[in-house]
Amino acid sequence: MSYCIAIENMSGERKELHKAYHDQLYGFPIHDDNALFGRLILEINQAGLSWETILKKEPAFKKAYHQYNIKKIAAYNTADFERLMSNPGIIRNRLKIQAAIENAKAILQLQKEYGSFEKWIAFHHPKSKEEWVKVFKQYFKFTGGEIVNEFLMSIGYLPGAHVETCKIYKRVIKQKPAWLKK
Repeated sequence: MSYCIAIENMSGERKELHKAYHDQLYGFPIHDDNALFGRLILEINQAGLSWETILKKEPAFKKAYHQYNIKKIAAYNTADFERLMSNPGIIRNRLKIQAAIENAKAILQLQKEYGSFEKWIAFHHPKSKEEWVKVFKQYFKFTGGEIVNEFLMSIGYLPGAHVETCKIYKRVIKQKPAWLKK
């Protein structure tokens, strides 16, 4: 079942939470490297949990991880790691927190080489899900098949975020650059 259809079967606060993400963020291109990194952090943290849990905790993630500022996160030290491990507002998983810090360092390197994280992603487009997973595993920690798939779908690089009958589908397509629509 697609996310679009699943939301229609929800009600109340739960529906509003998912609908806000679906209608305003899911599948839309992101051009800011910190926002891209934030989405990657969220997707990594979702592993083994529901997306609803992540959506509820997103404001706490954003605050705990300095608004997803790549440079600040890459410079995190042991005290920052312990601060995150003791923060009940986020997912306190040692491997996921370490991945965020190491992935920030990797993105800084990619920014030096490609100009931005977004340009690095664009450089590799188009690829199949399997090819994307191989590329991500070369550079990033905690990036298995579903994490990479959901990350790239959520930023418009892989199809599937919205079905064609979804009212958001056309808005997403309009916002994609021509080269990404292929």
